[in-house]
Amino acid sequence: MTTPPVPDEPPSTSLTDEEYGILRASAALWAGTSVLITNRRGQVLIQHVDYRDVCLLPGGAVDKGESPAHAAARELWEELGVTSTVDRGLAVDWVAAEGSTAPAALRFPGETLFVFDGGTWDEDQIAAVRLPEHEIKGIEFVEPARLPDLMSPGDARRALSALRARVNSAGTVLLENGLPIAPTVLDRIGVLRTGRAEHHFPFHHGPVPDGLVVRQSWGWLFAPDGRVLLLLEPGTGAACLPGGTPEPHDRDDALATLRREAREEADAGFGEPVFLGYLSEPGEACARVRYAAVLTGVGPVRADPATGRTYTRVLATPEQALEFFDWGPSAADQLAAVHRARTLLGIPEAPRQPVTELTAPTTW
Repeated sequence: MTTPPVPDEPPSTSLTDEEYGILRASAALWAGTSVLITNRRGQVLIQHVDYRDVCLLPGGAVDKGESPAHAAARELWEELGVTSTVDRGLAVDWVAAEGSTAPAALRFPGETLFVFDGGTWDEDQIAAVRLPEHEIKGIEFVEPARLPDLMSPGDARRALSALRARVNSAGTVLLENGLPIAPTVLDRIGVLRTGRAEHHFPFHHGPVPDGLVVRQSWGWLFAPDGRVLLLLEPGTGAACLPGGTPEPHDRDDALATLRREAREEADAGFGEPVFLGYLSEPGEACARVRYAAVLTGVGPVRADPATGRTYTRVLATPEQALEFFDWGPSAADQLAAVHRARTLLGIPEAPRQPVTELTAPTTW
């Protein structure tokens, strides 16, 4: 009889099936599953449970002989009363036994946890939720930035990593203890870790009426492939479109404001713009105007001379860009105007794809 090697040694061809089975069993992990669901505002569904003082995504343990996808669908039915096909993975997380807060009596061996995409739910889907008598006390949709305050540290890291993977459209990502082993620019900057800009203002397609002061001028600036320029602030992960606040030397010219701000923030130039409309702020006699234009180029990365910030410049589809903000119901109206302008500018519609960072000067 040969002596089985220790678990960290490679298996030997001299092992019997029984010995090899013992070896593999000694290295077994738990398997779990969870489902990431958002509402139309991009907020994440979390569950308040009666057995923990932190919140959870829907999900649970994978039963013996059960696939992770089947387990995810089963948990949605048991916890929310929802029948759903779960067929798109967002992340697979390897959770180490070391550093776990699980009670010692559980003898936690480590876990492989699968995160699936539960999609974006409308009001009818949310209203159809039926909670069980025990275990789930309630559900809530919360801003992504609140997840670290409401969930355990590992669960929050995993949920945010999975959400960034969904926004980035990069396929299923591999995590270790909630963090990607191959971080994207969204992970590196920490997008969604701070509160998103909330502008629930009506969008108007016509010109700015007399009497309204232009408070802000932003631009949807298109690359030739149909994606738009988005600026990410490394210190906070916050996102913005190019543009900003008028200054006296702009001489009340909103387009001059946009050209100056795009150059200062991103060293970006653009061609003849299309006016999209403006946002009005209830109770304020001001307008926030929006343009669309074709990028002609970006220069080297440099700090904004007005603020000292050095933005990370990325290209994202217009739909992806909206996920970085909380603009409320009017976001759909603005997006429709963006695509009408894109057509007028002769720019194709960009397919969903991973966000691309612009690190070097580029001319189109």
